Amino acid sequence: MPLKSFKIAFIGAGSLGFTRMLLRDILSVEEFRGIDVAFTDINERNLDMVTQLCQRDIDANGLDIKIQATLDRREALRDAKYVFNVVRIGGIEAYRHDIEIPLKYGVDQAIGDTLCPGGIMYGQRGIPAILDFCRDIREVAAPDCLMLNYANPNAMMTWAANKYGGVRTIGLCHGVQHGHEQIAEVLGVDRDELDIICAGINHQTWYIQVKYRGEDMTGKLQEAFEKHPVYSKIEKVRIDMLRRFGYYSTESNGHLSEYLPWYRKRPEEIMDWIDLDSSWINGETGGYLRVSIEGRNWFEADFPNWIKQPPLKFDKAERSNEHGSYILEGLETGRIYRGHFNVVNEGCITNLPDDAIVEVPGYVDANGINIPKVGDLPLGCAAVCNASISVQRLAVEAAVRGDDLLLRQAMMMDPLTGAVCNPPEIWQMVDELLVAQAKWLPQYKEAIEQAKKRLASGNLIPVKEGYRGAARKEIRSVEDMAREREAAAKNAGAAD
Repeated sequence: MPLKSFKIAFIGAGSLGFTRMLLRDILSVEEFRGIDVAFTDINERNLDMVTQLCQRDIDANGLDIKIQATLDRREALRDAKYVFNVVRIGGIEAYRHDIEIPLKYGVDQAIGDTLCPGGIMYGQRGIPAILDFCRDIREVAAPDCLMLNYANPNAMMTWAANKYGGVRTIGLCHGVQHGHEQIAEVLGVDRDELDIICAGINHQTWYIQVKYRGEDMTGKLQEAFEKHPVYSKIEKVRIDMLRRFGYYSTESNGHLSEYLPWYRKRPEEIMDWIDLDSSWINGETGGYLRVSIEGRNWFEADFPNWIKQPPLKFDKAERSNEHGSYILEGLETGRIYRGHFNVVNEGCITNLPDDAIVEVPGYVDANGINIPKVGDLPLGCAAVCNASISVQRLAVEAAVRGDDLLLRQAMMMDPLTGAVCNPPEIWQMVDELLVAQAKWLPQYKEAIEQAKKRLASGNLIPVKEGYRGAARKEIRSVEDMAREREAAAKNAGAAD
C-alpha cells in the first residue's frame, strides 16, 4: 500500500542518466507510487528535455504523479523530505579547464573529478553551491530533510555540507558495487554469496573483507585477477596496488591511477598502466571529458529519437544498484538495507581523522542510518587515504574561506601534482585555473585580480602549450556516433 505522501527533489535534474535512473528506482517501490517529485536546474532546455522523458515514464506506468519542474530552486525544495544533489557546477565549460590547464604543466589526468587539480577546482566551484543548497534546505525544506549527494568531488562536497551547511548529508557512489561484481567474477562465484566489507574514503575504499561461504578469499585475489583474460589487461594499476598493499581498491583503473604519485608522473610510462582499447574509465587522458562532450552532443542532437523510444518500466527487477532508492525504502518502510555510504567518520575508522568523510558499511531501517565501527584500516591503506584526506581538508577550507593560499597548498599536497610539478609551477597553474574559472569562483574575487596581474607580467614559467597528454583520443562527431546509435545512447546516459 502507498505510504503517506512525501516529497523528493532533484537539484541538477537536467543530468539525464542519474535523474531518470534514480527516479525509476524510487518509483519501482510499491509504497512510493504516490509521492511528490520536483526537478530543478539552471539549464532550462536540459530540464525540459529530462522532465519530458521522466513524465512520459510516469504516465506510461499509470502513476498519478506530476513532476514539478522549475528553475526556482527554493520552490523545488519547499517541503522536500529528501533531496538528491546531482549537479556539475560549471558544466563542461569549466571541466575543460580542469583537464587542459594542468596538462600544460604535465599533470595528465584521466577523470579529474575527485583529487588532482581537476577535483580540487571542481570542489572550489561546487562547495559554495552546495552551501547555498543547504541554506535553502534549512529554510524551506521539511524538518530534518536528508540530502543524498551524488555530486563529485563526493567527499569534499559531503564534508562541506555536514560541517558548514547544517544539513544531514550522505554521500553515495557505486564503486563498491562494481568492484564487488569484479571480485565475484574473477573468483568464479555467485556475487550474492560473496560477502564483502569495504572501508576507506570515496574512490579509495578497500575490500578489507572478502568471504565466500565463510572462507576468507583475500589472499586469492591477486592470482585470480592476474589470470583473468580481461582484468589483467585493463586493471593494471588496481592489480599492482593489490600486490603492494594487499587489498583490492574499489575504484576504476583510470581513477585510481590519478590519485597516486606513481602511475602517471612520467608520460612515457603511462601507457604501461592503462588501456585504450575498451572503456574510457581505464585511464585515457581526459577520458571522462571526452565522453561527457560526446554524451551532451548526442543527447541534444538525438533527443527527438529518445522521446520516441519505449518508456522505462517501473519494476523492482529493473532497479539499479545505486543506493539512493534503497535508503529511502529502508527509512520509510522499515525494510533493512545494507550498503556502503560516505559519512562523517566520528571514530568509525579509528586510524583516519574523525572529521574526514569515510566510505564504510551502513544499515538502514525505520530507525535511521546506522554505521557500525570498523576499527583500524591496514596501515598501508590508511596511509594512502590519509594523504588524500589532507588534500580534501585543505580544499574544503579553501573553498569555504576563499583562501587561495590554502588552495595552493592543497595542490602541492595532491599526490600526482606534487610528483609532477615544483612549487613555482603549481603557483602559476593555480593562477591560470583561478582566472579561467573566475565566473564560478566568487569567493576568490581578490585573489583572481592578483592572479591576472601576475599572468600579465610576462615573467612566466614556460609550459607545454597545446600538449594533449600521453593517451588522448579524439572526440567523436554526432555523425560518427550515429553509426553506433545504441552505444552512443548508453554513453550519453552514463556520462552525466
